[in-house]
Amino acid sequence: MTKRRSRGDGGLHWDEKRQRWIATASLGYYPSGKRIVKRGSGKTKTEAKNKLKEVLRDHEDGLAIAPTGYTVENAVNDWLMYGLAGRDKATLDACTILSRTHVIPSIGARKLRDLSAEDVDEWLAVTAQSLSTRTLQGIHSCLNRAVKRAMARDKVKRDVVELCSIPKGQPGRPSKALTFAQAEAVLEAAASTSMHAYIALALLTGARTEELRALTWDHVFLKGKPDASPPIPPYVAVWRSVRSGGDTKTRKSRRTLALPARCVEALWQHWEDQGWDRLAAADDWEENGLVFPSTVGKELDSTNVRRAFRTAIDKAEGVNAKEWTPRELRHSFVSLLSDSGVPLEEISRLVGHSGTAVTEEVYRKQIRPVIQTGAVAMDGIFKAGPDR
Repeated sequence: MTKRRSRGDGGLHWDEKRQRWIATASLGYYPSGKRIVKRGSGKTKTEAKNKLKEVLRDHEDGLAIAPTGYTVENAVNDWLMYGLAGRDKATLDACTILSRTHVIPSIGARKLRDLSAEDVDEWLAVTAQSLSTRTLQGIHSCLNRAVKRAMARDKVKRDVVELCSIPKGQPGRPSKALTFAQAEAVLEAAASTSMHAYIALALLTGARTEELRALTWDHVFLKGKPDASPPIPPYVAVWRSVRSGGDTKTRKSRRTLALPARCVEALWQHWEDQGWDRLAAADDWEENGLVFPSTVGKELDSTNVRRAFRTAIDKAEGVNAKEWTPRELRHSFVSLLSDSGVPLEEISRLVGHSGTAVTEEVYRKQIRPVIQTGAVAMDGIFKAGPDR
């Protein structure tokens, strides 16, 4: 005789509309009095029962079961909406672009609870054929952080993305540096444009583009302090950037730099031109004290600067404006100093790096002079040639 099910043990029935077997189990009641029912579905009775067992196991483990339709896209959008609170706009924009350009279109439709390490490995391997290693690191980070947040909210058991290594991608666009002749051509071409002072300051002091965009006139001292002992030449205090909170990239990035004569001359002219811009803008001008604002006094973004920079150097002899970016003026600064024999330690201080290792790693192609100190010393110790 078939044993009768105990009350509350659940059941198994065929859902005609869904064309699937549905296994159910009753687990008691909510405080509202509504029955707590867990379900598992499948094309066969066995599959439905196994799904129900998995749901019940998750319930016993204390996991709040995510809706079966909860996808990777849902997790990523939730992270973008709530997981980046307090981050600066640039970080939010970068994560949003990476997620909506590369993560969601490729893997977003996958149900989160079904996402496997193999899925992620395959996705990264395919993506590595067209993206740089750095971009791969970015999209892996976005997906990893989204799944980690979902796991913390019991949407999924574990973060399989954490288990996946990042493959090597395509070579990124290498940074380059202007030669002395090209640098002179750039300064000459920009001389009659509104970007002249910006380009001169970036090229001749090595300041970062985010530092120049946040630079204010109260940190620029074009007369210096000639009466001090010893006299202080004209200088600029690089103490701010457009980063969150206005902080510079590192603690050592906060530095005070003497201004070359060409920068002083360009900045005086820029000060005068900005006065005319204020008059032209009239009531539309928004005073923020910025050295390099828009035509109405507001802070420039990186796109504005890049566009204006390329327009300013468009007629520079020997330079294809489309192939250069403002940040490469900083690379050129390092290259020109290095070519002139300035020690690496001094270059590192000038560009605001925390140590020479960073300067060598980031600008290694621009550190050009052959280090001769050892060879010269050894030639002196071990006299070469037949006369020794």
